[in-house]
Amino acid sequence: MSEISERYRALAAEFTRRVEAVPADGWDAPSPCDGWTARDVLDHMLDNHRNMPAYAGVAIDLPRTAKEDPKGAWADAVAAMQELLDDPERAGTEYDGYFGRTSLERTVDEFLGTDLLVHAWDIARASGQDERLPADEVRRVQADAHNWGDAVRMAGICGPAVELPDGAGEQDRLLAFLGRDPRPVS
Repeated sequence: MSEISERYRALAAEFTRRVEAVPADGWDAPSPCDGWTARDVLDHMLDNHRNMPAYAGVAIDLPRTAKEDPKGAWADAVAAMQELLDDPERAGTEYDGYFGRTSLERTVDEFLGTDLLVHAWDIARASGQDERLPADEVRRVQADAHNWGDAVRMAGICGPAVELPDGAGEQDRLLAFLGRDPRPVS
């Protein structure tokens, strides 16, 4: 297995931990994503799992939705993506992406990896769970996010950065950069 496959496995496990802890009546709680519920965040992640492989002409069939079976739909998505990433030929499929020539696995690593990390926090915040994220991934995603330049502020990506007091930790700075207010809700 590749480093990317292993990183996906670890990030998906972090996200899955949050999904499995959402109570049945917690999916309609508001998330930090403006206008989205916890279920909407999960639907977005399911769409990403369907759509990212399609950029390279690779199909993943995910028939279940977050509305009918959030936990089952997520388990299907993780299994399908992990199977794809564990196949070097499929994972290495190249295509012309937004930032130039790339491969499916690099797209999954950079963009889906970021979403797995940040949206795990969104679901945790929406459902009152532990919000701590793996520090090594916070640092990796922070570097990637800053490299995207103004593209990170495109419509539908991230809102404006949130101002934090001096001395904010790495995780809070990443979340604020990506348009989230990590300060405790009062």
